[in-house]
Amino acid sequence: MTFFRSILCLLFLAVAIPCFGADTARIDALLADAISHNLIAGGVVLVGNRDRVLFERAYGRVSGVPEARALTVDTVFDLASLTKVLATTPSVLKLAEERRLSLIDPIVKWFPEMAGRGKDAILILNLLTHTSGLDDIPLSSANPIGSAIEGAAAQALKGEVGSRFKYADLNFILLAELTRRATGAGLDLYTQASFYRPLGMTDTSFNPSDKGRCSPTLCDDRLYIGEVQDTLSRQLGGVAGHAGLFSTARDLSRFCRMMLAGGTLDGKRVLAKRTVDQMTAPYFSRGGDVVRGLGWDIASPYSSPRGLGFSKVSFGHTGYSGSSIWIDPVSDTFVILLTARLDYKNVHEFNRFRGDLSTLAAQLFGVPPELREMSLFNDE
Repeated sequence: MTFFRSILCLLFLAVAIPCFGADTARIDALLADAISHNLIAGGVVLVGNRDRVLFERAYGRVSGVPEARALTVDTVFDLASLTKVLATTPSVLKLAEERRLSLIDPIVKWFPEMAGRGKDAILILNLLTHTSGLDDIPLSSANPIGSAIEGAAAQALKGEVGSRFKYADLNFILLAELTRRATGAGLDLYTQASFYRPLGMTDTSFNPSDKGRCSPTLCDDRLYIGEVQDTLSRQLGGVAGHAGLFSTARDLSRFCRMMLAGGTLDGKRVLAKRTVDQMTAPYFSRGGDVVRGLGWDIASPYSSPRGLGFSKVSFGHTGYSGSSIWIDPVSDTFVILLTARLDYKNVHEFNRFRGDLSTLAAQLFGVPPELREMSLFNDE
């Protein structure tokens, strides 16, 4: 019986998987439109599932400078806030998995400098879900991490801890320092050993050494090549919990495949399945109006890359530099967008561009949920 079910499943999947060919011209047109409207100078789009890459293409150039070189699929990009979910969140969750910390630890356990400063109610969990009540602050160039901790300790909390969602880089700056205190190693060293090397992500790092492969980013009318765009991350030496990671689309596809496969890739396990499930389970705030995972976004004001075709349990994140990832375990699909962003003011248009890409990816490459379920027959 299992044999016939398997054959039936394969037949259904064969007719369900679309013929890509000419249909991918719609993605080409979407990217061409974004380039022509000066939203981006170019970009890389990659779509895949847990088994393989389904679509990968580079468009345009690395910057708006007329003589800029063409983008390629192996161009290295500043990931900006994708650092939060590709470095900091998995690090904290792995440490919890190993029982080196608990997500319900009060942060004063790890930051005794905050004791007696009205921060006793904040848990590690609240930092991960942006429900700590903390807001962003400027850092001191002389002592950036010290000023981050002191600034967090000194500020009055905005609303009740756990109920108010306020996206703040400070939460993840603290989480990176917590990781350092728990492991004795910086976030860069810990993530390489725990995730990037085991997953074969050879182009993923903080402070990349091969700057010639990097797409430039713009900040305060200056181009940064292989140096992080984010000011706070630069103050922190380029290794920070909220920004600073660089990578390629192909490397990121390996991380996405690991997430869809429940923590394993090519026979190597980097996270327990229960840890991945916990990371992507919904946590509600603002009376249910905002839904976040641990680090990951599910439904919030930042969820434009979900588009119209992915399920309600899909998750992802965006980066200010023009990057985004969205992963849907129901349709077994993920879409990666890395761009050389030019327009930082027209946020609405850029978000629509992200959403339109995901909508197309779901239409062209996603396996319908009912057919995906048929591929999961057990051996009853």
